[in-house]
Amino acid sequence: MDEQEIPRTMRAAVLTRHGGPEAVELRDVPTPEPGTGQVLVRVGAAGLNNTDLWTREGAYGSSAEDPDARSGWRGPIDFPRIQGGDVAGEVVAAGPGAPADLVGRRVLVDPATRYDHDGPDAHPTHILGSEGDGGFAELVVVDAERAHVVDGSPLSDVELAALPIAYGTALGMLERGHAAAGDTVVVTGSSGGVGLAAVQLAAARGARVVAITSGVHAEQVRAAGADVTVDRTEGDLRESLARACPEGIDVVVDVVAGPFVAQALGLLRDGGRWVVAGALGGHLVELDVRRLYLANVALVGSTMHTPAHFETLVDLARRGEVRPVVARAYDLADLAAAHADLEGRGLVGKLVVTP
Repeated sequence: MDEQEIPRTMRAAVLTRHGGPEAVELRDVPTPEPGTGQVLVRVGAAGLNNTDLWTREGAYGSSAEDPDARSGWRGPIDFPRIQGGDVAGEVVAAGPGAPADLVGRRVLVDPATRYDHDGPDAHPTHILGSEGDGGFAELVVVDAERAHVVDGSPLSDVELAALPIAYGTALGMLERGHAAAGDTVVVTGSSGGVGLAAVQLAAARGARVVAITSGVHAEQVRAAGADVTVDRTEGDLRESLARACPEGIDVVVDVVAGPFVAQALGLLRDGGRWVVAGALGGHLVELDVRRLYLANVALVGSTMHTPAHFETLVDLARRGEVRPVVARAYDLADLAAAHADLEGRGLVGKLVVTP
């Protein structure tokens, strides 16, 4: 596609307000134009994440004083908003100052549109599809420096689009938890996008992976690399986990949180790390802080990835060393159904939209 072939309008799934899946509408909207240092990407595929659900619901809470207030990840959302932080596709136009040789290249987009500083360990402050329009559309504008070339990757666009947020978040959790070969790594919510990514990535680095899931998903989670699965629906979960980890736990990769944090924190070995990147089980936690300092354990918050983490993820994608598990792909017109399916938690792996 050259610039003469770029349409003036495009299809997009637009979030019109906070609410249920019905708040997402398919519309024809003006095609965005790349500004200085930006490129226009034809979206081959875009992944769906819990972030999209929580932003749609306004479930992040706008402040510590009012944690139940409706809000996006970093505050109020400008509506209408095109969501979708996971983008794989082809660069079709370059704005002023952007490298012209990116046009025609296959790219995987870093969903962090802005970091808090320029270093390799910076933290994301703005996200594609949240603070700006994202990939649930036929075309999207991104900064050229966020478009990573993956021409030689053996992964399909659908597989590539499963990587950025889920696998970037999982990689960030493992890195911040200093998970290493030989460690016992426990993964909660292991049949979801981030959880399953953590299972795969932890297994790939040689950890012993203990995955918490429901029994119906155990076989699929083991196929992704878990050494042991613990059924969260059977018996006392803490006791079951203790039996699965008789020598203690080095790292917990947790997207569930809730009361389980306090219940199981004592299962960490001295110096262990409990890394949290979600609150599916509840966002309020009461715990005995003596379990932290007496055992020199760390409770670590982890949001997404750093630039260095994302570079590592892109290298994995180029070599095809980790093949994401994709549960289902949807047409753009079926995005509301994809939202409902993700909320239902019945599918193992990533849900991806193909505009």
